[in-house]
Amino acid sequence: MNVQPLQNVLVVSLEHAVAAPFCSSRLAHAGARVIKIERPEGDFAREYDREVYGESSYFVWINQGKESVALDLHQQADRQCMLDLLAQADVFVQNLAPGAAERLGLDSAMLRERHPRLITCDITGYGETGPMHDLKAYDLLVQAESGLVSVNGAPGPWGRIGVSICDITAGMNAAQGILEALLLRERTGQGSALHVSLFDAAAELMAVPYLQARYGRAAPERGGLKHPSIAAYGAFICSDGREVVLAVQNDREWQAFCEHVLQEPTLAQDPRFADSPARNRHRQEIEDMIQALIGRLTYGQVADRLTEAQTPFGSINSVIDLIHHPQLRTQQIQVRGRAVEMPAPACIAPWQSSVQLRDAPAVDEHEPLPDRP
Repeated sequence: MNVQPLQNVLVVSLEHAVAAPFCSSRLAHAGARVIKIERPEGDFAREYDREVYGESSYFVWINQGKESVALDLHQQADRQCMLDLLAQADVFVQNLAPGAAERLGLDSAMLRERHPRLITCDITGYGETGPMHDLKAYDLLVQAESGLVSVNGAPGPWGRIGVSICDITAGMNAAQGILEALLLRERTGQGSALHVSLFDAAAELMAVPYLQARYGRAAPERGGLKHPSIAAYGAFICSDGREVVLAVQNDREWQAFCEHVLQEPTLAQDPRFADSPARNRHRQEIEDMIQALIGRLTYGQVADRLTEAQTPFGSINSVIDLIHHPQLRTQQIQVRGRAVEMPAPACIAPWQSSVQLRDAPAVDEHEPLPDRP
């Protein structure tokens, strides 16, 4: 399939770090031409590490397929170059510090007044109003402020979620909004103003704990791999020391689990375990019962029973295990002339084979003025 969804769409992204680069990388994967505007010294994410043949793992991950143009937007000539680019753009994305775009004369409302078809997407930390709108925000800070940290992990010292979840979620939301705005523009001829914040993205992820705390008994406590509302759910240790992770989520699965794994089918009719709320109230009894059984069986024996019952289960894998996982799909990119494999984008689409992504660019590798079709 040679037609790409965003073929001939020009995206200008004044970006750094993760949130906006993740957004624009999704657009590049759909065939858009993405011009990444960097400071003369480059996106500081280039300096996060040197793990991929001397390049930053963060940078090569979400900057494939882009062109790099370095501009000092405090200089009149470079700012004019930026305005010339935007006059030809379909989409403008930016995630500068609070108020920086406006001070540079790149206010999204002004730009859309000049260019009514332009879609602007401003990505901020805490939004553009409210008492914290002018604070800088990085992923860890938003994890903490949004309450994500309070429901993550096991009891004990606080722990961050091990990937940049707030940045990534904000970038996903921004990309989705841009696609919707492009579709709307096809119908109306008009661009749109989009506003995405890391805090809003994280707060939406917290919808279930929020509802439980506001309208239920209490917010869920940190329970490690246990689920605050569902039992049986979590990790159990087999006789050979391996751990198996179970997720029994509904009555049908519980009945099959009792019959084929516990080999006590009458437990499915026990009033203590008759439905999900009852099982949750008696979770300790369920967990003790499961551990007593699994502790007598090897991982292989447990896996056989779980497979027969069609009970969802898995293993606790390391990153090295992921690298060798039989289910992992990868894509190959080039870094300094060497082949690098990395996880492939999650959405499998028919146009992907026709999108040939260039390597993540060097700073200021490309000419600033695009060639429009």
